[in-house]
Amino acid sequence: MIQKLLNINLLLLIACSFCFSQTAERWQQHVQYKMEIDMDVETFQFTGKQHIVYTNNSPDTLDRVFYHLFFNAFQPGSMMDVRSRSIEDPDGRVTDRIYHLKENEIGYHKIDKLEMDGAPCDYRVEGTVLEVDLPSPILPGASTLLYMEFNSQVPVQIRRSGRENKEGISLSMSQWYPKLSEYDYQGWHAHPYVGREFHGVWGDFDVSIHIDPSFIVGAGGVLKEGSAKKSPFKKKRVWEFRANNVHDFAWGADPDYNHITHTAECGVEMNMYYQDGPLASEHWPKLGKIMDEAFNFANARYGVYPYPVYNFIQGGDGGMEYPMATLITGERSLGSLVGVSVHELMHSWYQMILGTNEALYPWMDEGFTSFASAEIMNHLRKKGLIDGDVQVNPMYNSTKSFARFTQSGYEESLSTHADHYTTNRAYGAASYTKGSVFISQLEYVVGKDAFARGLKRYYNTWKFKHPNPNDFIRAMEKESGMELDWYKEYMMNTTHTIDYSISDITGDSGSTKISLTKTGLMPMPMDIEVVLKDGRKKYFTIPLRIMRGEKTHDYGAELKVLNDWPWTNASYSVSINQNLDDIESIRLDPLGKVADINTDDNEWPPKEVNP
Repeated sequence: MIQKLLNINLLLLIACSFCFSQTAERWQQHVQYKMEIDMDVETFQFTGKQHIVYTNNSPDTLDRVFYHLFFNAFQPGSMMDVRSRSIEDPDGRVTDRIYHLKENEIGYHKIDKLEMDGAPCDYRVEGTVLEVDLPSPILPGASTLLYMEFNSQVPVQIRRSGRENKEGISLSMSQWYPKLSEYDYQGWHAHPYVGREFHGVWGDFDVSIHIDPSFIVGAGGVLKEGSAKKSPFKKKRVWEFRANNVHDFAWGADPDYNHITHTAECGVEMNMYYQDGPLASEHWPKLGKIMDEAFNFANARYGVYPYPVYNFIQGGDGGMEYPMATLITGERSLGSLVGVSVHELMHSWYQMILGTNEALYPWMDEGFTSFASAEIMNHLRKKGLIDGDVQVNPMYNSTKSFARFTQSGYEESLSTHADHYTTNRAYGAASYTKGSVFISQLEYVVGKDAFARGLKRYYNTWKFKHPNPNDFIRAMEKESGMELDWYKEYMMNTTHTIDYSISDITGDSGSTKISLTKTGLMPMPMDIEVVLKDGRKKYFTIPLRIMRGEKTHDYGAELKVLNDWPWTNASYSVSINQNLDDIESIRLDPLGKVADINTDDNEWPPKEVNP
């Protein structure tokens, strides 16, 4: 009996170890798309045949699947239309434009046939989601062939995708095909499309586009050798693209595209597709050299870009990211063109490669991307490739902007689903601004060296695995040796603010007593800069007790570590071995990295307040 119990316990231990291993590995579903598209550039309608080999790598049996039908959002009465007409601050590109679309201007996907391994599927179209009941279940580890025939109409350009955008680009083809929804460790993610973020299954795409021979096509993939050849369809040319290990595929097409190629130092082939225009003709030919340096910085700082190409395609309604490509409007100043190109490129790291569910955690894409973009743009200014002042802290303005926004009454927590922010301004401030401050403040907490290692560890551990917020924090904890769950919880799940102040400075026989007050509800470690009258600077750091650790070097100098500050305590004081008469100034957070809502009381002597 004892041996039998031991054997049972051993089997349970093996089973548990397998479960933990699967959790750590974060299993991924896999898709292989093969699509053939026949586009009519006169009517902006197309037909498509889609083969998907879907592999169920989950431990679950699936008896249904879902597809996203994004073009259905561009119809009067759609959820996107209603949302845009009812929200307090609608996107100026949308407003009530969908509501006024005519029949030949709307977007749609109509499903003509859907089969699983040759057997017909039952399905229902619910707005922008296709609900499919499978004729037989997909078992764990099994693969199945889903075959679809569909016909679609490209809507007038309103949001992201569409025809004839404001710069005259004929086709901006993003979120343009019936796309299989993601099923992951959190279940299905068949979110209706209301204009926000998206989530996808990694896989391989083989796409053939039959189109008028006068059109040039740029896409998020590698153009097959010998492609752009005569199509078997009458009076058309076929463009064939391949994209591996991606979760989406986008393209643009126009008869007036110029095409420039630039091979980066890292080996990535960059392609620029743009129309001639007063600004585009001057600035797009400069883009390759500048983005070459952006790739160098990004590969060294955030992790190595794994794809062979990246394509900048004029189109869309501003800037929108997709695997190996971006659609951006082209008539811009050089600074604006580089700025949007850098931002969309950096989505490759934080959405296309890491692939966070940005519907649930939009800040993990937009915030990381905004933070990285600020760093890269600052680097390009240092290199003299774009105009502008080089900043010691490139996140300074974003940090101060977020601190001001917290006082507006519009802030909502980072844990809010992207579709469910009550205002667009709250979504933007959270996802872009607070998200980027989340990252930059963490560098302040753990120190530059640990932070740099943490960025790389996060990327290399979690690429192609859909990480969540805790995965990022754990990477930073492992590199810093600190506990950081408190930081994640305060920043993600609350709207508590940071407010520290110097309440008193007194001197006594060779020492100076510094007294501080914490008024805000969010605790933070505090760095202190002491500037002496002879020009020397001394730096001190006050860790939080709940951090269980501290940084020891920053600002290019050693930091003297002071006693921990318990987060429950509203006040703190410390005496330093320095005569008060020798001190020129004392300042908290000298580089402005903390989103303190009132920095007027962070310096001694106090700032003079203008009457």
